[in-house]
Amino acid sequence: MLKSKLWTVATAALLACGVAGAAAAADFKIRATANSNENDEDYDGLVVFKNYVEAASNGAIEVELFIGTQLCSNGAECLQGIADGSVDIYISTSGGAAGLFPYVQVLDLPYLMADDRIAEHVLSGDFTRTIRQMALEDSGDSIRLMTIGNTGGWRNFANTKRRVQSPSDMEGLKIRTVVADLPQELVKALGASPTPIPWPELFTSFQTGVVEGSKNGITDIMGMKFPDAGLQYVTLDGHAYMGALWWMSNQTFMSMPEDIRTVVVDGFAALQQATFASPKRKSIAAYEEFVSGGGDLYVLSPDEKAAFKEAAAPVYDWFTGNVARGDEAFNALTEAVAAAEADINDARASDIQ
Repeated sequence: MLKSKLWTVATAALLACGVAGAAAAADFKIRATANSNENDEDYDGLVVFKNYVEAASNGAIEVELFIGTQLCSNGAECLQGIADGSVDIYISTSGGAAGLFPYVQVLDLPYLMADDRIAEHVLSGDFTRTIRQMALEDSGDSIRLMTIGNTGGWRNFANTKRRVQSPSDMEGLKIRTVVADLPQELVKALGASPTPIPWPELFTSFQTGVVEGSKNGITDIMGMKFPDAGLQYVTLDGHAYMGALWWMSNQTFMSMPEDIRTVVVDGFAALQQATFASPKRKSIAAYEEFVSGGGDLYVLSPDEKAAFKEAAAPVYDWFTGNVARGDEAFNALTEAVAAAEADINDARASDIQ
């Protein structure tokens, strides 16, 4: 009897998807792009989003996925596409959107969110709505932030020279950064030398010694085979959560009736959960591969991590004093983190009784 019921539920779900796929031409077509590949968390999220909104709308919405650079090639170009309506959905890192919305770099400020549970609580709440409103104001109501997920786990310091256990171990290391000011300020605060290098050139730059370290997630490190270029030391300091900002054309979104907008919003909630989960699973094999290949993986103690946070503190003042609307974004994030910590601590205290 139980098997029969389960078969009926599964069959109904498949039929629902089939009905959606076989329905007449969709009323709403959404063009979504990610400048990545099908092995990336961004793609995982888009597949979940597409499946959800097409099924939940009973075929009224059709989502077209463009992975790579088919529609646009970088953050500035893709966000312009969002603004003018030639692209409906685009995912960027904070660095990719910083040229238009510099305050989104608040996600790159070091050591503010302690772990996944805190980060997910924060990004699922009013902090994201605050940044959404700021972006709408600054884009003339053309670019809407739908949600913030994850793309690659946490940024950690990695290098070719030595184990890093304290800020003093960073002294003199040439650390690859993007061109943006904030990551360069962080590297300088820790005593290292920031060296902007384009991502495609990083493997060769490790080989030749142009740079000696980077600040990346483990899946990126292993996916790009950086250990083969000499990157053999990773310190799990978790200085920044690798936030993925999902943008949508506000014109496209607001042109939909309320019931369809509700489906889209719920689809982004499903996408967010998928991107929260994907890096956790993928990082397990990546860490195992790194260590089995002879890599040195070091986990900071709480006291060691506190020393890094103290050394990096000047970056907070730099951000609030030099980035347009940086103080608003910083206050929104730190208040959200404090509230998340209180909620989670209360829940944890109850759950262990």
